This record gives sequence, C-alpha cells and structure tokens, in this order.
Amino acid sequence: MKRSLALVGGLVIVAATLALGLTACGTTGVASAQSQPANISINSNQQGISVSGEGKVTVTPDIALLDVGVTAQASTVAQAQSQAADAMSKVVSALTSSGIAQKDIQTQYFSIEQINSSVVVPPVPPDTSGGAAGGTAAPMIPAKPIPPAKGYQVSNAVSVKIRSIDKTGSIVDAVAAAGGDLVRINGVIFSVDQPDQYYAQARELAMNDAKSKADQLAKLAGVTLGKATYILEGSSSPVPYLQAFAGGAAVPSAATPISPGQTDLVVDVQVTYAIQ
Repeated sequence: MKRSLALVGGLVIVAATLALGLTACGTTGVASAQSQPANISINSNQQGISVSGEGKVTVTPDIALLDVGVTAQASTVAQAQSQAADAMSKVVSALTSSGIAQKDIQTQYFSIEQINSSVVVPPVPPDTSGGAAGGTAAPMIPAKPIPPAKGYQVSNAVSVKIRSIDKTGSIVDAVAAAGGDLVRINGVIFSVDQPDQYYAQARELAMNDAKSKADQLAKLAGVTLGKATYILEGSSSPVPYLQAFAGGAAVPSAATPISPGQTDLVVDVQVTYAIQ
C-alpha cells in the first residue's frame, strides 16, 4: 500500500514538472517570436516606375471591306444550294463588273443547315347549338400538331476589298440588285491598305507619352529615372461602319450614301523604367 502511494506521488511530481517545462517553453517561444522583426523580400522585377502611354494618328481610309452573302431556303439541299449558287454567281458578276478584281473577293463562310418547322391545328370548339331537339353538344376536338416540315438553308458569304473607296455606295447597290431577295449585306469596314507607317508614328508618340509621365513621377518622388526594363505594346483596329441591307427590301433609286470619314490608329504601351 505504501509502495502504491509512493508511485502515485512520483507520477504527480513528474506531470507537474512536465507542465511547468511546457509553459516555460511556450512563453519563451512567444517572447522570441515577438522580438524578431518580419522578414520581407521584394522581387527586383517589381522595382521601378511603371507607366502607360498612348499614341494616336488620325488617317483617312483608302479601302473598304464589304461583307456580303446570300441565304436560300428550300425543301431539299439540292434546291437550296442551286438557288444560293445562282444568287452568289450574280453577286460576284456584279462585283467584277464594278471593277473588283477576283483576288479581292474571298469566301469567308459557307454552310448547309437543316431547318424544321411545325404547325399546330387549333382545337375545334364544341357545337353548342344542341343539334336536334333533345340532343347534346358535341365534345371539343383537341389540338393536334402537324408533323414538322423538313427544309434546308444554304448560306454563302464573301469578303470584298474595295480599293476605289468612292465607289463603295454604287457597289453596294449593284450587289443588292444582283442578289435580289437572297442577298445579305452585313457591313462595311473602312481601313488603310498600308498602315505600317502610321503605326510607326503612333508607336513613337506612345513611347514619348510614357517617358513624359515617368519623368514627372521620378521628379515627384525625388529619384533619378533609369533605362526602360520592360515594354508591352498593344494596338487597336478600325471600328466597323455598318451598312446593313437585307434581301427583300427595295433597292434605292439613288446611290446609297457611304462616307468613310476618318479612322484613328492607336498604339498603347506599358513601360517600366529602372530607378537609379
């Protein structure tokens, strides 16, 4: 019995000793962590002054890109394809007659799709007259769908480069007349045939704009601006001018007015400069 009590007492002392040791270690650890400063690393790639610059050159377009197509529907593929081919042949003939070279006519889209349409016969109301004397009204005949009718749609679209931009309106009218009810003119985009020289000017303006901003920031921060360490360029394309004309409408007696106006060619740059 005495030996058992002694064993229990020894275990209690060992447990207390371990608890005190753990408490001391925990306290020491907290104090040590609080006394150490945070370790912060900075990526050298993020050092410097980053700015954006924009360069814009306004030009007068010298070409027009016409998006024109035909769409035909029939009960068979052969019929729809024959109608679409005939209409597109007339459209291409009108284009070449207007001075468009074959190399400036390029197929952009061709598809053959199956289309389905169904008709529902409305319900027949009951006969409320009562018929013969003492008769009863006939019940309502419920609605009954008719099996869907199968058909096919053929679409063919081409992109046309018009180099004589002043003829754009008359070419649109010639195409609309040639394609008839099947023609679809989706839009016109005005652009520049040789834009490289203008983009070079816009690029120089963009870099000058970025350098001016970086110089100002360096002066405000009281530092010396170094060399450019990172450059990213982006450019914008001309905005399309839409002149929608769907088949089935009457072709205007006067030439369709098309004005190219002016186009902005824009270059954007993101530049990072080092700090000396």
